[in-house]
Amino acid sequence: MAPIRSVIAGVGSYLPARLVTNAELALALDTSDEWITERTGIRQRHLAADDEKTSDLAIAAARKALAVAGRSAVDMIVLATATPDNTFPATATRVQAALGMTSGAAFDLQAVCSGFIYGLATADNFIRSGQIKSALVIGAETFSRILDWKDRGTCVLFGDGAGAVVLEARDGQVNGEGRGILSTHLHSDGRYYDLLQVDGGPSSSRSVGVLKMEGREVFRHAVVNLAAVVHEALAANNLTADAVDWVVPHQANKRILEGTARKLNLPQDRFVITVDRHANTSAASIPLALAEAVGDGRIKPGQLVLLEAMGGGFTWGAALVRM
Repeated sequence: MAPIRSVIAGVGSYLPARLVTNAELALALDTSDEWITERTGIRQRHLAADDEKTSDLAIAAARKALAVAGRSAVDMIVLATATPDNTFPATATRVQAALGMTSGAAFDLQAVCSGFIYGLATADNFIRSGQIKSALVIGAETFSRILDWKDRGTCVLFGDGAGAVVLEARDGQVNGEGRGILSTHLHSDGRYYDLLQVDGGPSSSRSVGVLKMEGREVFRHAVVNLAAVVHEALAANNLTADAVDWVVPHQANKRILEGTARKLNLPQDRFVITVDRHANTSAASIPLALAEAVGDGRIKPGQLVLLEAMGGGFTWGAALVRM
């Protein structure tokens, strides 16, 4: 009997209507379009409206993914976010209610920019174990709410958005040719907790806080860790980088993407890149990019796709998926 695999049956995304260009930011900051673009590759970002919450973005993306999959409900909702609507309850339960689902489980997962990979791995393991047969994995963020808009070193890097995938249990194949998630690989190292963090929280400052980042250190660790976890994923499946049709990376900045491509000896035209238009949307960046590339036909059924991300904590991970 073939093993159970988690197959991506639908993808969806949502970006807020408000579009903010580098030129607009330059009106209020000591920066310029050229400075931001040269150092990050970012040209614009979407920001949530004042009355838009993370749950609103997540619900919109989830509805699109469910429609593509031809489903109205799933057994589990995993929402990866570092910017929940409230400290509790889980924002995922608000999504569950809005989608009209009254059974199954719904919970939030927090691994910052690696959150979607962590969420995918969590749902995949529930499916592989036979505990559930379907899941909705969402990455949704309103990072604009935790930025210091006077700090040009951080506020220009981030945007808001949401992406979602529907996973379904299907019979897989042991030779790696069948569709579905082939493997997931997760890591963290808390020694670097302070290098990328928000300086607030209920039990520390009793406030939300704003994002703080040691950019050079984050960059250095990101390139090394991402390349290592990609090699780990390939080795676990007895594959080489040449077998990968597409890399869908976390969209942090163009220099990290370029550095990772060099480490893997892969051409950049195999990378799905949206950072120029979306900026860094944290846990939403991978599903946003995946939904775009599936939607425009770049990623086709049967192709091998590598997902990878690194975020605060540090956390990092990768997933190898046959679409």
